Amino acid sequence: MLEVKTAPAPKHPTRPSSGDRKVPEGGVTIAEAARRTGVSAHTLRYYERAGLVVSPVDRTSGGRRRYRHIDLKWIVICTKLRATGMPIKGIRRYAELVAAGPGNEQERLELLEAHRASVLEKLAEVQENLQTIDHKIAVYRGSLAAGEADRLWAPR
Repeated sequence: MLEVKTAPAPKHPTRPSSGDRKVPEGGVTIAEAARRTGVSAHTLRYYERAGLVVSPVDRTSGGRRRYRHIDLKWIVICTKLRATGMPIKGIRRYAELVAAGPGNEQERLELLEAHRASVLEKLAEVQENLQTIDHKIAVYRGSLAAGEADRLWAPR
């Protein structure tokens, strides 16, 4: 049996979570899975086609998808990896490793550590850019407060 372990995340009122409500034993529809994970039904289908899921999504006798709790948790993980800039190729590789089962944990760790390093680099760049924005805000506030806003540089 596949087990997806995630650290509890702080609840945020505007961000859907797979843990909103208990998932019925028979799973939930694609529409409900989309609502619970915050991604579209189109994205859920894409994740399957792109090989980003670790186990086949259950189907009803009529062929309709039924998402289990573990599926929803995995989708949230994929969404967070994607939101932090992990390429689809990287998520696919991670999914392949997880689906393969025990024995490749070191490779999974290395993949996640490399992605973490990339995210930290991006965060540092964003922080630097934010400092520039904060400086410009301070300049404008100071100029406006001093009644000198007309002295700020403006191309003619």
